[in-house]
Amino acid sequence: MFSKLSRYSKVANVVIPDAQGQLLSVKDLRPLPQVTGTFRHMVKAGDRLDQLSYKYYSQSLQWWRICDANPEILSPLALLGDDVIVTTRFHLTVAGVGMPTWDKLFVTLYDVLGVERVQMTEHVGTMQEQRLVDDQTITVVEEKYLWEVRVTYNRLNVTYAVLAERMKESGFIVGEITEMGQLGKEIIIPPKGFG
Repeated sequence: MFSKLSRYSKVANVVIPDAQGQLLSVKDLRPLPQVTGTFRHMVKAGDRLDQLSYKYYSQSLQWWRICDANPEILSPLALLGDDVIVTTRFHLTVAGVGMPTWDKLFVTLYDVLGVERVQMTEHVGTMQEQRLVDDQTITVVEEKYLWEVRVTYNRLNVTYAVLAERMKESGFIVGEITEMGQLGKEIIIPPKGFG
């Protein structure tokens, strides 16, 4: 039962069967409203949704408005960087000669308990390197493939160090590792009438 002030009070009920086949009346999904307004907040260490809600709306229980306007924040803990489900970006290069076997990498990562999603992007970049040719040091500019793999996983089951080790086992050299949290990013603070 929802109070008249609840954001779910106007959401329609639907009837669905549970695992045993009994019909249950539940609330339908609440569509996220369109966000209007352009006020933004830079996330700092220690920010909490209830405190931001109090700061901007004078009501700490209105934190859900901020979540609705920022669907990439999957839980209030995500704002603090303490979310259980995290995404980490790994920069990869190939160990040895030839192209990597991406299928082996994806199978290896998805075999890890807690891995939910793996995405790969490929860029061609240039790299300057000093080489000794005929007793002279020259600068050589080479094209190099740069790969980035983003893994979304449950940090209660696996660590980024384990994922990096699995990538090494698949024939890659793991470079920079970056957690993709909210700190230092802007979030939308919708106006009071939003939602």
